[in-house]
Amino acid sequence: MKANQLYQQLEKDFIKEEMTDDWIKYMGPINDFLTDNFKERSMGLVTDVTDEINKVYTAVFPSKKVMEKILNDKIENAMLFVHHPSIWDIKNAPNIFHQMDRDLLEEFKKRKISIYNLHSPLDNYGEYSTSVTLAKEMNIKDEKPFGVYKGTMCGVFGKTRLVNVHELKEQFQKIIGHEASLYNYGEEDIKNQIVAFIGGGGNNIDFLEEINNKGVNTFVTGITAKNHHSKEAHEFAEKHKINLLGGTHYSTEKFACIAMVEYFKKFNLLSEFVEDEPLMEDL
Repeated sequence: MKANQLYQQLEKDFIKEEMTDDWIKYMGPINDFLTDNFKERSMGLVTDVTDEINKVYTAVFPSKKVMEKILNDKIENAMLFVHHPSIWDIKNAPNIFHQMDRDLLEEFKKRKISIYNLHSPLDNYGEYSTSVTLAKEMNIKDEKPFGVYKGTMCGVFGKTRLVNVHELKEQFQKIIGHEASLYNYGEEDIKNQIVAFIGGGGNNIDFLEEINNKGVNTFVTGITAKNHHSKEAHEFAEKHKINLLGGTHYSTEKFACIAMVEYFKKFNLLSEFVEDEPLMEDL
């Protein structure tokens, strides 16, 4: 497929004029690899090195593990689609994002493997969004979006058949494949069996206030670690008796990138999700 044709289709399907992002503030060390358009918007085409795309890889972060896996496939004329153009590492807080390896970026350039990013556009409520795909994976039907974020609606309220948060945690752990964290600040019963979802870093005051105003007492997100950044959010959740269920940044957002495999297959493109590792420190 012609690369520009795919880029234009992604733009049409996902990016709206009101959406914003701010990745460029982190990405100075690799500035010379970035497209002018990405420098202006922090979304869309990150690196532009091919005219043809024969295969698309999807991933949550462009980590060394992900990039090396693609290079080990000995492929050329391809694209890496990522939810984030930088790599999350809460262990290095406050420097929570680090950049793609320059040597690997040089190899991508030689192999004609472009990189494309949708962060806030993929968080936006819709078929492929991070929160919708997470809720769907847990067999919970989304009922209503919430959570204004960078020109998007990034969260969803969904109805569950489960009765209490311990059942929800058990199901959640099966879905993400590892231990989850439960801050049991509220009643064990899920109020009205409604659960709020925001994949990734949803544990902040603004979102929690909206959840509380809707009378919801159970919130599933990615990053729930107690630290200086999240102190007020935890205090708010405890005061208003909102249960926090965390599953790591990576594991709560990977289902959107898995769903994007089917999106690219619609264009008769080979497509593959590249697995990575969750950071348990997120919990």
